Amino acid sequence: MTADLPARPFLDGDRLAAGPPGLRVEVVAAAPSTNALVAERARSGAAEGLVVVAEHQTSGRGRLDRSWETPDRAALTFSVLLRPRVAPVEWPWLPLMTGYAVCRALREAGFEAGVKWPNDVLIGDPSTGSGRGGKVAGILVERVETGAGPAAVVGVGINVSTTREELPIEAATSLAIEAGAAPDRTDILLWVLGALREEYDAWQAGGAATLHAAYLGSCVTVGRDVQVALPGGGALTGRATGIDPGGRLTVSGPEGEVSVGAGDVVHVRSVNP
Repeated sequence: MTADLPARPFLDGDRLAAGPPGLRVEVVAAAPSTNALVAERARSGAAEGLVVVAEHQTSGRGRLDRSWETPDRAALTFSVLLRPRVAPVEWPWLPLMTGYAVCRALREAGFEAGVKWPNDVLIGDPSTGSGRGGKVAGILVERVETGAGPAAVVGVGINVSTTREELPIEAATSLAIEAGAAPDRTDILLWVLGALREEYDAWQAGGAATLHAAYLGSCVTVGRDVQVALPGGGALTGRATGIDPGGRLTVSGPEGEVSVGAGDVVHVRSVNP
């Protein structure tokens, strides 16, 4: 922790225990990875709705096996156990749904949030030339095979009071940096979990059709020129034109329109007026 920072408060376990409905929140002092903890509990038969939050995550994991450590009590690092009942073809929408839910909660908290496909949550966007904003939240969804059937472990990390010096990359930001003061982490967690529960229930009831329009309205990637680093190597450059029914990003490039199911996206420039 930076020496001149005030003491960072602990999460309020009593408030977290009171809601939202259908979720059971457990707070641990430290953990290498909340996703690993919840995956282990899932394999042991834990029911849907378990949430494990770490005050200090020492070896968090992201896409492409990237890892990082979060300063003690500076962020929200948590994982949620879900057991979706939707058809397997709908599962690729789960990371997008999570990104939208986090974005929605931050907007309700007063932040100008958007989703970079598939599920990075941004506040503002440095590519617009404003010099403010950046990635404030990352998400990793993992499928776990259990005796009760497949489960999803939804991991979320949100920078709350993290200082500029503590951020892992220059393109990142925190709620405190953007707002000028750190919001209450317990409040933010309750808002995010409430939004996630609502969006998950709607997705379970209506599938991707209920999510597509809302996600598209919050996605700051569509309409931009992008470069997509593909998982197998190589890159795709073109204009992001939409989200297809399977949750893939459609990119119009030199060889026509292509649907991309995975890849790191870089926004080249802002949306044309």
